[in-house]
Amino acid sequence: MNYLVAILPDRIQAESAYTQLEKAGLPQDQIAIVGRGFLSAEEVGLANPTVTARKRAVRMAVWLVPFGFVGGFLFNIQTGYYLLPSAGDVVNHLLGGLLGAVGGAMGSTFIGGGLILSPDGDGPTNLPYQEALKDGKFLVVFKGTSAGWKQQAEKVLQGLKPENLASYSLSQF
Repeated sequence: MNYLVAILPDRIQAESAYTQLEKAGLPQDQIAIVGRGFLSAEEVGLANPTVTARKRAVRMAVWLVPFGFVGGFLFNIQTGYYLLPSAGDVVNHLLGGLLGAVGGAMGSTFIGGGLILSPDGDGPTNLPYQEALKDGKFLVVFKGTSAGWKQQAEKVLQGLKPENLASYSLSQF
């Protein structure tokens, strides 16, 4: 989903921008005001990418860990490889399943994006609009996939001289 986000200093300017976008004929269901007293960034779909990545990793782990366990268990049965020769069949099959589950957990972490390489967790994923919301400012968000409507919304919002006007493309899992 593509987002056009304008940062405005107060509620009056945000409501004015919303009204101007409506008058320009843009679909109302694609326009939102984010800030105190209005919608939150998560409700609009502008979630913090770090939080989104962690949720995606957990959702992947729900499936990958059990399948990894079953895969490791069956692989150990089929190959007959004994990880601990003195432990017996059942224990070795369970160890194979446990190693498969660990592989599934690693896959969900690395592929799902749950591993954050920034030491403080804010690094490159900290977007300007998050700071603006913390400072009590308002966002006018236009979301959609049509390039024509996005250009029209951009022209209207530029005329209002927002503090910042940026386009984001955030994927949802």
